[in-house]
Amino acid sequence: MDNSKTTFETIRTTRRILHQIPELGYDLPKTHAYLKEQLESYGYEPTTVAQHGLVAVKKGRGDYGIAFRADMDALPIKEDTNLNFRSKHTGNMHACGHDGHMAMLLGLAERLSSNDTLPFDVMFVFEPAEETYGGAKDIIATGLFKQHNIQAIFALHLDPELEEGKLGIADGIMTAQDGDFDMTITGINAHGTQPHQGSDAVLAAANLIQQYHTIISRSVDPIKSGSINIGTVIAGEGRNILANQVSLTGSIRAFDMTTFELLKTRMRQIDQGIEAAFNIRINNRITTLHPPVYNDHTLFGTFCATFGNQEVTILKPMMLAEDFSYYQQVMPGLFIMLGAKNVPEGFIHPLHSSKFNFDEAVLLKGIETFERLIDMMAGIRV
Repeated sequence: MDNSKTTFETIRTTRRILHQIPELGYDLPKTHAYLKEQLESYGYEPTTVAQHGLVAVKKGRGDYGIAFRADMDALPIKEDTNLNFRSKHTGNMHACGHDGHMAMLLGLAERLSSNDTLPFDVMFVFEPAEETYGGAKDIIATGLFKQHNIQAIFALHLDPELEEGKLGIADGIMTAQDGDFDMTITGINAHGTQPHQGSDAVLAAANLIQQYHTIISRSVDPIKSGSINIGTVIAGEGRNILANQVSLTGSIRAFDMTTFELLKTRMRQIDQGIEAAFNIRINNRITTLHPPVYNDHTLFGTFCATFGNQEVTILKPMMLAEDFSYYQQVMPGLFIMLGAKNVPEGFIHPLHSSKFNFDEAVLLKGIETFERLIDMMAGIRV
């Protein structure tokens, strides 16, 4: 039988099973059970980490190892595709390609399961809560990377903006430092026809939103980049009542901590000005989240030399956020985009879209990329 066909059939089946059982955050019992069963069937003894994450290791001949990561969690999105393997968990969807990421890593684990000539250990990391809490930190805290002397880590991420099969990568900074903010603006109720007797939280919110959106254009060096987005606004009790409370949530991002801290400072200053101008109170909780993904320069150069100009597209830094950055704080690593854009087939919808999908054949390219990375690392010692 044609082994490549068998591998494709297996990886396609894996992806479709996982696509139908999307789960959120750390709470991934079905996903965990399926992956654990598959890994055990290949002869591995996987370790459960970070509640429902998994780590398995293929032993090699050396005294060190490298790791590959796949994220496991889905998104709270209602699927809007015509697939015959749609999500069975209404309101949840693998809209960021994590089903494909897991299928690729599981496919690599299967291929390596009978390989007794590996020069070093290969660790397979299945990480929960990438979309939310940063499951990477919990996996690092287990000490497994130190235990297996892991010297480098790699991850592939499907990218519907990059031509199918291309490998996209940046030298150094690739994604942004991100943060969230949760804000409550508190005013005083009054009748809508007697506004002088109250303090209008909605009017204050409207002015605050406008001023926040001047920060990037007027406070940030034009040669640098940042982003402030307000995603939700909840307010009001009645059409003829001055609202006494508005709740807002949003996100902030930048490629360096100096700019990130500047955004936070300017937001605080605007908060104080709005409080004084509108006689309201603001409680703004700003949470600093994942640091920027920073690809190791030496590994980047070796990667480009190994794969060549025909396969590699050099990317500009993206305002996306990724907790793969935590791994890169403790070891060198590369975060690589795997192109999934196919206009004739209609695979054009962005990440986090309810219509996101891809040609599963590209997952074979991902497995082959992992294997070539192993060969690449066999020639160097980080």
